[in-house]
Parts: sequence; structure tokens; C-alpha cells
Amino acid sequence: MEIQRIDTYEDSRFSQTVLHQHGCFLADGKPYEVEVISDHEATIRGENQMVYAAVAEEFRFYTPHITRFYDRDGKIVKKYPPVQVLTLRLEQIQPSQFFVDADKIEAVRSFIHTPQDIIIQVLPNKDRFISLDGHTRLYYAVMKGWKYVRAVAVPSDDWTYKFVSEAQKRGIYVPNDMTLVSHAEYEEKWDRFCNDLFAGDRIE
Repeated sequence: MEIQRIDTYEDSRFSQTVLHQHGCFLADGKPYEVEVISDHEATIRGENQMVYAAVAEEFRFYTPHITRFYDRDGKIVKKYPPVQVLTLRLEQIQPSQFFVDADKIEAVRSFIHTPQDIIIQVLPNKDRFISLDGHTRLYYAVMKGWKYVRAVAVPSDDWTYKFVSEAQKRGIYVPNDMTLVSHAEYEEKWDRFCNDLFAGDRIE
């Protein structure tokens, strides 16, 4: 089975709420939605319930704190052991990204209302934590003046340290150091950086 995550905010096959949450998938070309309904629960909707478990597994790659999945009737279709959720001050978090997409900021406004709504993946690193995802939500926390967010500690690969090294070369040590840019500028600058890094080119 081929499962593809939808990364855009405009797609008539899906609800706008779930598009903003990045919970939309195509499983063998058929649309499926995973809508987060609490800090550990989500509802799955789609044509074939036989593929719900596979969609849930794919979704948890991005959101490991979601451990209970229901169908539209409220019946549990997949559950996982609970995970520990940490509370971290923003200054404890080292970004692994430089830029924040303004369009993504507008999207998270629709479902992030309190610091407790932000749960990101982090990698413990000495006395701090490296953010592996959720940089838009982190920057939104900065914009709102929030002092802390929540996080789940997960493993990562060596590429993470390369991104952190490049971030620190640019003076980025805390979420506030990232730069908010337009969607077009984000795609141009961040995609170019990632392509150059993975290609082994020298990064200026």
C-alpha cells in the first residue's frame, strides 16, 4: 500500500481543519483524514477501515504523542502505549531550522490556542533539547509570548547534528532566533539549503 501525506493547505478532497493540521493522506489514491481531537487522541475518516491502522502508523511518524485512534462512530481502531510528554521552556530548545513560513503560521493559528496545544518532537542533547519538528509552532509560541511548550523525546539520525551546526553558525540557538519569511522565500531558501546539504555541497 502506498500512503502519501498531503502537505498543502488547499485540496478540495479534504476538510480545511484537517488540512491545517497536516492530517490528510492518500492511501492507494483514496483520501483519508486524521483529525486531532485531544493531546493524545484522533479520529480517522475514509472509505476503507481496513487501512486505518496503516494510516494511523504513518500519522504517528509526525505525532507520536497521539496514541488512540477512533473511527467516525467513536470506536477505537488503533491504540498505542502512552508516551511521556515533557514541559520545556523555550530557551531549552535548540532549533534545527532557520526559517519559518508565514503561511504555516496562519495555519497553526486555527488550532493552536494555548501553550499546552503545542507538542513537538525533540532529541535530548546534553542539558538542552533539539527540536526535530514543529518549528512553526515554536515560533508561534514566541509571537504569543508563551514561555513553554510540550514535547516528546524521540531518537534521530546524525543529520540532525549537521542541521544544528548550520543553525548555530547563523546565530540560531533558541526559537526566537529563527526568521519569519514569506512562503515563496521559505521554499526558495530552505529547499535550496536542504538540497545542497544532502548533495554534499559546501554551505555558505
